[in-house]
Parts: sequence; structure tokens; C-alpha cells
Amino acid sequence: MSEWRRLGVVVPSSNTAVEREFPRYVPEDVSVHASRMPLESVTAAALDSMSDRAVECAELLSHADVDAVAYACTTGSLLHGPGFDAELEKALSAAIDGPAVATALSVDRALEELGAKRIAVRTPYNEELNARERAYLEAAGYEVVSIAGLGIEDNTAIGALAPDDVTEQVASVDPDVDAVFVSCTNYPTLSAVGPLESDLGIPVVTSNGATVWDLGRAAGVGIEGPGRLFH
Repeated sequence: MSEWRRLGVVVPSSNTAVEREFPRYVPEDVSVHASRMPLESVTAAALDSMSDRAVECAELLSHADVDAVAYACTTGSLLHGPGFDAELEKALSAAIDGPAVATALSVDRALEELGAKRIAVRTPYNEELNARERAYLEAAGYEVVSIAGLGIEDNTAIGALAPDDVTEQVASVDPDVDAVFVSCTNYPTLSAVGPLESDLGIPVVTSNGATVWDLGRAAGVGIEGPGRLFH
């Protein structure tokens, strides 16, 4: 019998980054399979409506017999504060009868793994979502030294950003923090992590990096990603 492993991701319908970034870092005998929830605008109301489809999407991935599944949306998994993320993981786990992770908790686990408490956050979001993200992270015990967004609500436009945009955004970070967190699973970031860590001298955690790292751990699959989180 084949030892081929399958990882599932539940993503917003307008997300174009997860399926670009995850396969670059998983082993050759591991495939990534996506199921999509309707979302075009990254606003609190749209994200709230989108989450209603999460279990249905996970159930569809169970037809592919995935080994684990991720709810790959940062603000979508922290929208209702602490506890909602764990409920998502439990519901998706039941849907596939296997392990599940949600990006917000994956980021928390990644920062904990790195021993980071004082963090700077950069996002593509509007101010309302930045405020919710700050509240979530502070409730989880982190000191958010700064948070800044690009004010973009069109998720297709977020997916069209480039690693150079991440580099420019992170350039304003005061390196007197334990780590930088770059939020949003539709923000193409992973190729910028190594150079940014070299420049800043501190870990850089991204939503996609944390999620694929955590999904790999849940599935028992080794992920060779960029940056200190993976080494």
C-alpha cells in the first residue's frame, strides 16, 4: 500500500496563496488538497458568514481521506476571540475523524515554540480587523508592541501582494521585540522569511508558515520550511 500522505486545507474561496506556498515545503510523498468557503472581502461580517461553511468543507476533504486538516484563515479563526479557534479545531476534527488545526491557534503554538512574548504584528487588514487581532493576541498573553495594516479588504488584491511588500511593511518594525508576526494566509510571505530574519536578527512567523508547520505536526509529517520555526 502506498505511503502517500494527504493534507487538507479549508480556505476562503479567494485565497490564492495557500496552494502556492504549502506544496513548496511538504515532502514529495505528501499532497495538499483544498476545499473552499465563499469569501471575497476581508471584513468581519464576511468572515463571520464564511465560517458557517467550514465543517461542510472539511467533510468534503474527508472524502479524500486526508490525514489532517487546517482551517487556513487567520482572522476567520480569531474573529470571536479565544475559544472560537478551539471550537473550530474540534468541529473540523470530528468532520474528518482526524486531527485539525486552525491558523489562529497555530500562530499561538508557533510563538510559544519560539518563546516569543513581545511581538510586532504586520497585516494587510483594515483597522477593525487589526483591533480584533490585537485583542486576540493580548488575551492569549502576548504583548503587542505594534500592529499595522495595509487597509486592504479585497482578498484578491491581498493575494496579489508580493514578498517585497512584506519586506517593506516589516522594515518599520523596532527589532526590540521577541518576534514579528505577519498575518493572513492569503499574504504571500514565506520566501521573505529567511532574509527578514537575517536582517532583523529575530524570528519572523507568518500565518502560512505557522499553519503548515502545525498541520505537519498534527499529521506526523516533517515540514522543511523557512526560518527559525522549522529549525
